[in-house]
Amino acid sequence: MIQLLPDHIANQIAAGEVIQRPASVIKELVENSVDAGATSITVIITEAGRTLMQVVDNGCGMNVMDARMAFERHATSKICEFDDLQQLNTFGFRGEALASIAAVAEILMLTRRSEDEVGTQLHSLAGEMPQQTPAAAAVGTSISVKNLFYNIPARRKFLKSDSVELKHIVTEFMRVALCRPEVEMRLTHNTQELYHLPVSNLRQRIVNIMGKSINQQLVDIHVETSVVNIHGFIGKPDSAKRNNNHQFFFVNNRYFRSPYFQKAVTTAYDRLLASSESIPSFFIYFELPPANIDVNIHPAKTEIKFEDEQVIFQMLNAAIREALAKYAVAPSIDFDAEGAPEIPIVRRGMPMPSAPAMNFDPKFNPFEEGIKQNSGSRISGDKIDENWQKLYEGLPPRPNPSLTDTNNEVANSQFSIVNSQFIQLRGKYLLTPVKSGVMVIDIRRARQRIFYEQYVRLLANHQYESQQQIFAETITLKPEDYMLLEGMFDELQLLGYNISAFGNNTIVINGLPADLPSVDIREWIDELLAELHEAAPRLKEKRQSTIAASLAKTAAGHTADMLNSEEAQALIDILFACENPSICPLGKPITHIISLDELDKKLFKN
Repeated sequence: MIQLLPDHIANQIAAGEVIQRPASVIKELVENSVDAGATSITVIITEAGRTLMQVVDNGCGMNVMDARMAFERHATSKICEFDDLQQLNTFGFRGEALASIAAVAEILMLTRRSEDEVGTQLHSLAGEMPQQTPAAAAVGTSISVKNLFYNIPARRKFLKSDSVELKHIVTEFMRVALCRPEVEMRLTHNTQELYHLPVSNLRQRIVNIMGKSINQQLVDIHVETSVVNIHGFIGKPDSAKRNNNHQFFFVNNRYFRSPYFQKAVTTAYDRLLASSESIPSFFIYFELPPANIDVNIHPAKTEIKFEDEQVIFQMLNAAIREALAKYAVAPSIDFDAEGAPEIPIVRRGMPMPSAPAMNFDPKFNPFEEGIKQNSGSRISGDKIDENWQKLYEGLPPRPNPSLTDTNNEVANSQFSIVNSQFIQLRGKYLLTPVKSGVMVIDIRRARQRIFYEQYVRLLANHQYESQQQIFAETITLKPEDYMLLEGMFDELQLLGYNISAFGNNTIVINGLPADLPSVDIREWIDELLAELHEAAPRLKEKRQSTIAASLAKTAAGHTADMLNSEEAQALIDILFACENPSICPLGKPITHIISLDELDKKLFKN
């Protein structure tokens, strides 16, 4: 009853863990090129990897035997015995990449070493034994992967749209490029060059990938200890975004994810970020002995165990706080020792210093009539009573709020009466009594619902009102962001967004919707792209409604500003005229009723 699996089935099972999508192929092949010592790597993609993925490098290449052995399961040049696992400083080491890829795609590999006159070519189809022939080849290795998942229709069917799959490919490409600035790297999609990253230092590599605008926002960090060396860059608080596209951890030049270390970063920014939803940018690199980490706990090798995790947490947090203080981003305490008193060294046999004496009056009674001042003079209580008003001369009059005043606002602008029915709280909520208790309205979500239904009508009626900008603004985007936005110019035009292509991954913004609140255009574009990337898997089925929901969230804003009475009343009137005033376009509740029973239990249970 028990039998060994055939090799082609075993390879397909392994491929299910290692090769999940086209980006997985790019990750494995590019990492192999880095391990081969390549100084130049070119990645060529067609149709987001469905048709072709090719990785060309100028690394060490392989001889005839090594090229053939590379297609066997668990064939690797990194490990000879178990102890080698404790000293790994390279990427791929389990020997599953080519065998897994060959099980679900067609592979053509061409490779040659510098000392060989002739290279070798291998062709593998559906995990069969590769056909090997001599061939002319440049030094290095070129691997072409065609028709991914052609023999597993179910896996191919569940691939996402080209824009989504390309985004994942770019992400894997960036993760390798960010830790190898000494390697020239190129990425081409459908004959269009998305990235050309020349050899550079680390800061310039980050700028080349993320865009020139990030250069002025980077603050470098550097700390060396016996446990770990930490270096890299963090973003200034005012550059924090509401997505995690600019957060990267690397250990020994290997990308990894760590919510634990991310908490160390965010806590260092306490009270420095404008919003609790903002996430600071960071590109942080750890260096420590390979024996102190375990990289072999996840098939994708993006989760890593650290031996001294808590110690590294504290060091990372302290390094970021120091960097923010050093560049005057956060307040710091000056520990300048110049002019400070010298602390004497106490040696054995020396007399111990006596405690300082304190002068006080043991008979002092604060309840005696009158108050004794430092000079010893005595002022009677009657004299104080006569002059107490002088203490308050020149101060502004104290506010006297009245609940009958419909336009009254408390001085701290946290609470206001909109009218006899609605109360506004901190610019975030509107409260009103209802038959069963108190209704709470989320102002931001109410705006999202209003904008969403307005955008849906505009898209259905093909009508829009655009307000032209006095000065058109050009913005250069990352290639994957540009491609995503370019495919939606027509829908955006219907909503009043006058955006056009300018070439070289640059867009021109000539006009915005007439009713869009005043926003920073660059920040608005970043948030819009974050929403569109998040909604990208659903764009194919409900394109217009998804765009409307994404734009509604952006237009509604994130800040909590106090509304005046007219604005609050207008918001209420328009909200309850909507088709669905209780749910925002993202599926979250707009209103919530706190019942009288709930109030009795929580507030007055005693």
